[in-house]
Amino acid sequence: MAESEKEAALPPKEDFSDWYNELLWMAEIMDVRYPVKGLYVWYPFGFAIRRNTYNIIREILDNSGHQETLFPLLIPENEFMKEAEHIKGFENEVYWVTHGGKDPLDIPLALRPTSETAIYPMYKIWVRSHADFPLKLYQIVNTFRYETKHTRPLIRLREITSFKEAHTVHATWEDAEAQVKEAVGLYTEIYRRLGVPVLRSRRPDWDKFPGADYTDAIDAMMPDGKTLQIGTVHHLGDNFAKTFDIKYEAPDGEQRYAHQTCYGISERSIAATISIHGDDKGLVLPPEIAPVQVVIIPIIFKKGAETVLAACKDVQERLKKAGIRVEIDASDLRPGAKYYRWEMKGVPLRLEIGPRDLENNVAVAVRRDTGEKEQIPLPEIETGVRLKFEAIQKSLYDKAESELESRIFDCAELDEVKEKIQEGVATIPWCGKRECGLEMEDRIGAGILGIPLTPRGKGKEKCPICGAETETRVYVARTY
Repeated sequence: MAESEKEAALPPKEDFSDWYNELLWMAEIMDVRYPVKGLYVWYPFGFAIRRNTYNIIREILDNSGHQETLFPLLIPENEFMKEAEHIKGFENEVYWVTHGGKDPLDIPLALRPTSETAIYPMYKIWVRSHADFPLKLYQIVNTFRYETKHTRPLIRLREITSFKEAHTVHATWEDAEAQVKEAVGLYTEIYRRLGVPVLRSRRPDWDKFPGADYTDAIDAMMPDGKTLQIGTVHHLGDNFAKTFDIKYEAPDGEQRYAHQTCYGISERSIAATISIHGDDKGLVLPPEIAPVQVVIIPIIFKKGAETVLAACKDVQERLKKAGIRVEIDASDLRPGAKYYRWEMKGVPLRLEIGPRDLENNVAVAVRRDTGEKEQIPLPEIETGVRLKFEAIQKSLYDKAESELESRIFDCAELDEVKEKIQEGVATIPWCGKRECGLEMEDRIGAGILGIPLTPRGKGKEKCPICGAETETRVYVARTY
């Protein structure tokens, strides 16, 4: 990009759609100009954010007994079509490979929209005994879905480039249920590390994963008041085990069907992170995922320039040895242009070092999230920077959590729900009957997200559709 292009102003964040699209380009996260609709290109800077984010995901999964693996992209039609309810949910979204060169294939091959039908034929081979449980594998792959709705980078794509899907196998329905609860907890922790508070709920029956007994989901509140689904956890029961004949020998010698779960996160995790924390100046990144965590700006005058640069390089080397990702901006740009550039990229901490600072043996630290300035003694620079990172991380989460809570509205009437979902998420009593839920959605003009996993009930209330007494409330929201 030319410097003149880089210094163009972002639209204000209150114009969220325009702000989001421009930020992806100006901060060099994704380029949308690839000549296939719904397929986008990661810039190196954006890919570094992705790499750091998925390192967190890998760390948390690996530390909870999961193992990473890799299954093929292509799924034979005869395997793909086995699970009727599952296929019904995806049949309009599948890309098919029908030729190899000029020759028609004997069996068409699907590009995976998700990998149950790729993985479970192998689980049939691998699972033999109750001693094999729990089996907890995951992969991070690209998946393909023929989206006909409006596509948007990181949010709705035809190629999901970064789909983390875990697939677990257990002896009993209850063991699988415990795994679902664990997975929801793991996802909550992943998003806490990203500074993103979440809504956790059980999807209504008509919105569960095709072929599942039930689906628990993680949603984030976006700046425009809509919710973005950023994680799902599915209890599959023994439905897929029966389809793919996944059996194990129980301790009593009997052959029994296994019970399974699956759960996924995509690059929507990054969309939520940059949308929730960003501001009118650009990205605001949690230190853990920032490609550059600290930028050092030498404040140079003609006299003493070499001394200042030498001090900056010394600080850079010390921070690097401490495992901190740090850059020096010694370019010829004026200081304001340097600040603009690194603020756009969301660098959590800026260190300014000039002749006066060296006289006082300090660096001036400027936080990206608040703009606060504070001096850090140079002999304590490593510790001082780490403490700033901790403060930034906590501040980002606390601010986002406060914003989320302020935009959840407990309502009693449908007209109130219709009004409040323009600002955020509403809750409303629901008796649990399918027909009442569907009528509620129709009259509100928005969907039921689900029943909160942490109940928000207020004692006995009445369903606004049928009048039946209930202690259950559901989230209702506009969604992406």
